[in-house]
This record gives sequence, C-alpha cells and structure tokens, in this order.
Amino acid sequence: MSTIELIEKGHCSLGIELGSTRVKAILIDLEGHTLATGIYDWENSFLDGIWTYKEDEIKTSLKACFKNLKQDVFNKYKVSLKKLASLGISGMMHGYIALDKDKNIIAPFYTWRNTNTQESADYLTNLFNFNIPLRWSCAHVYQRILEKDSHLNKLDYVCTLSAYIHYLLTDEKVLGVGDASGMFPINDTTHDYDSDMKAKFDNLLKEKGYNFTLDSIFPKVLVAGERAGTLTKSGALLLDESGELECGIPLCPPEGDAGTGMVATNAVAPRTGNISAGTSIFAMIVLEHSLSKLHREIDMVMTPDGYPCAMSHANNGTTDLNALVHIFKEFTQILNIDISDNKLYESLYNISLSGDKDCGGILPYNYYSGENITMINEGRPILLRSVNSNFNLANLMRSYLYTSLAAVALGLDILFIEEKVKLDKITGHGGLFKTKVVGQTYMSAALKAPVAVMETASEGGAYGIAVLALFLHRVKEYKDLASFLNELIFKHVKETTISASKDDIQGFEVFKERYKKALDVQKTAISCINW
Repeated sequence: MSTIELIEKGHCSLGIELGSTRVKAILIDLEGHTLATGIYDWENSFLDGIWTYKEDEIKTSLKACFKNLKQDVFNKYKVSLKKLASLGISGMMHGYIALDKDKNIIAPFYTWRNTNTQESADYLTNLFNFNIPLRWSCAHVYQRILEKDSHLNKLDYVCTLSAYIHYLLTDEKVLGVGDASGMFPINDTTHDYDSDMKAKFDNLLKEKGYNFTLDSIFPKVLVAGERAGTLTKSGALLLDESGELECGIPLCPPEGDAGTGMVATNAVAPRTGNISAGTSIFAMIVLEHSLSKLHREIDMVMTPDGYPCAMSHANNGTTDLNALVHIFKEFTQILNIDISDNKLYESLYNISLSGDKDCGGILPYNYYSGENITMINEGRPILLRSVNSNFNLANLMRSYLYTSLAAVALGLDILFIEEKVKLDKITGHGGLFKTKVVGQTYMSAALKAPVAVMETASEGGAYGIAVLALFLHRVKEYKDLASFLNELIFKHVKETTISASKDDIQGFEVFKERYKKALDVQKTAISCINW
C-alpha cells in the first residue's frame, strides 16, 4: 500500500505534544516511520508571579499545530488528512489545571515551572515519607487548600496539560501512568495511586472541610496499550476546524513529556535511561529496584508501562543559553549578515569545543525559575567570573552549555554514587543534541558515561506519543511495550555514541564544584535583584 493510500484509508497514527516552547504533531505509518509534521511555537507567560499559559492559548496552539500538520500532509502527498488509526496527546508533566463541571478552567494554570508550593510539598513529603517535588499536582492542590483559594468550591477535576487536552477531545478523565506519577505517588504493583498515601491525603481534605476525595478530582490511571476513549465530534472540531477530521478515532492514554521521551529513545526497560535536554533538562533512569531512602532531589515516577523510574529534573535548561545565542543573532543583523538560526547555533556550539575544559573560570547560573535540585525557589539568571577568568567567546559558550547540565548532574550523582544505580545505556534527545558532538560530549562529561543519540533524536516526545498511539493499534501483536519498540520501531534505527575524554570529565567536575560553591551568590541575588 502506498503512503497516499495509507493516509486516505486512515492507516496512520498521530501524536501531538505540547512542550514548553513548541507544540508539535507527528504522523507515522504502521511501521513507525515519520510521514509528516506540524509545528506551532508558543511561550509561557509570567503573570502575577505565576508561570502559565492562558486557556485560549492552549486551544489556539492545538488547532494551529494540527492545521500545519494537515498542510504538510497535503504538500507532500496531495491528500487531505481525514482518518487516523489512533491518536495520542502528550504534554508537560506536573503542574495544576483546575476545572469545573463544565470543563472551564477556574484558576491559573500552574506549569511545572512554578515552585510556590514549598509549604505543601514539605508537609506531604513528611506525611508520606516519599518525596513530593514542588511542581507535583498534589502539592499544588494542597497549597491551594492551605491558601483557602475560593475556586476550590467549584472544583470538579484536577489534571495535567495532556489530561486536559485528552478530556476536551474524548470526555474521558484518564491519564497515562507516567504522567500520573507526576501528580501523586503510584504503587509499583497496582499501577494506581498509592492507597495508603491516598487515604492520608483524603483525611487531610476532610480535616480542611472539603468533601471531595483524590479519586473524585484526579484522572483515572491507565498504562500503555490500554484504550483511553475515542475522539468525539466536538473533539474533532477542536483539532480540525474545517470539519474534515472524522470522529471515533481511538486514543491511547495521554502521557507526559518525560514518558514520551523514554519511548522516543527506547528507554523503558530496567537499566536503560534517557536525557531530555530543552527548556528543562531531566534524566530518567529505569530502576531494577526501589531506592534505599528518600532523596528530595530525586523524583520517583513511572515509565508509560509502569516500571519505577528515578528522575533528576532540572527546571532550568537551555532558556538562558538560547537568550545568549539571540544576542549574537542581533549582532549579525546589525552587521547585515544573513545567517540561519541553525547555522548560528552550530557555529557557536562548535566554537565552545576550543574553550578551556573548565570554562576558564566563567560561571553562569541559568535560573529563570526556581531549581528544586539545589533547593532554590526563585530564579535570577546571573553571570560570574573572577579577574583571572579567561573571558573569551569559546569559554562563554562552553560555560552556558555546562550550566545547562550542572543541576541535573548533581541529581544523577545521588543515583550513581550514593544509590549505586546500574545503567547499561543512556540516550539523549532534544534541542541540545541537534548540533552533532557538542551536547553529547558535554553530557558524557557530566555523567562520566557514554551517551548515545539516535538518528530520530530530533523528533522528541511528539514522536514518542505517536509511537504510543501506534502501540495501542498494534498492542495484541507484541508481548509488551519494550518488545514493540525493539522488534519494530527501533529495529533499524542508527545511533551514535560518544564518550568524553578524561580531560573533559575533569573540566566539568571543576566547573561543577565551582557551581556548588557559589550557590550562595544565587541565593543572595534573589534577595537583591527585584526589578
């Protein structure tokens, strides 16, 4: 069957991921090959002290992304996309979306970037003896309760971004286990919210005078391969305003960007891992067994098919690095030099390789928001250097690339050094790896381990959720998700592996020690910089 026939007959799967700076849709065939893409850029706002997206922005971006996908399909194949075998939605994990019974958002959407839940997260961590990070949904719920927010009287549903979009498309209040594990702790065996912790949480709600329970306001948990509803007529119109997209399409469980990153890098089995490097940077290590003790720097979450996974999640990734590159973009425009963004990034990244291994004493902090790994709850981007620093372009670029990795490396030190976690393979994906060699080398130096990048790495989580949608369509043919990925999706995918030199590793270690030593400067900046 030709590609045109596949599209016309609806033998394709679609994944849409709403990331921090980009909404991306990927259409794949029944073998997992990418046929078309749609992209729509967006950006969060910092309003009244909250990192957020407005309700109309969410819906508009979804429509625009799908429209761009349809246009790409038509441009390539001269057919209109009307039918699908399956569909999946992914989004940024964590956060807080509160809805009333009519699906209206009744409070600001708190994204993962918000760290204003310290009191709640501390209390729940002590209550559960389980790390509850500041960005988790249950921490946001209890913080709203502590602050006696008036919208709680109308509260009908609390969910993440992927679950919200899925609800609009299907009328189903469900969520994949990976994303759900960033809302509330999940039991490894039942693949549902932990019953003991849930009982303690419900008692808290009752003590505070609320008659809802966690089960009544949180989505039902599903694992990869389970059917999560079908596209309704209103849902089809939300995606495709032209009315051409047919309803009735089955959907896989909506998932978070961490889980879709695992799928996109074939890292869902124990002793595998992946690192997603973009606006935030997080490393996911699939465990053979639970950790020995609670670590506030480490999230315990799940793969999309329910394996326990340790996450080192840094809120701040490449945002400040991108801001620096934009300065050079302005400079090229002043000089009337025509250079593409891709070429500019490639040139600046590559020049960093000629810098000093320790960045010549230059130390930036990329804290646009608070950073949970270093226990700092607000962000102030700053750049430090001594009078003896070797301040040149190569070192400046290298330092901004290093600092993008520093916080996540601190979290991984806990896993590899304190917990003796074993890892056979770790794979990188995301914007940091688009320029060959550079990001991979620095990540390898940070981890003191080889880092692989697949030829499909740039596809990211949108590809991962498309693959999960395809798994729903073909689930009966395979033993489990790992088998499906190994035997079909990644059977012929090529990858490159890079191991950092001893000098690169030592240079990053020097930088990391300076990073830890100067954290008090970052804390002081929060109190001093208020403009």
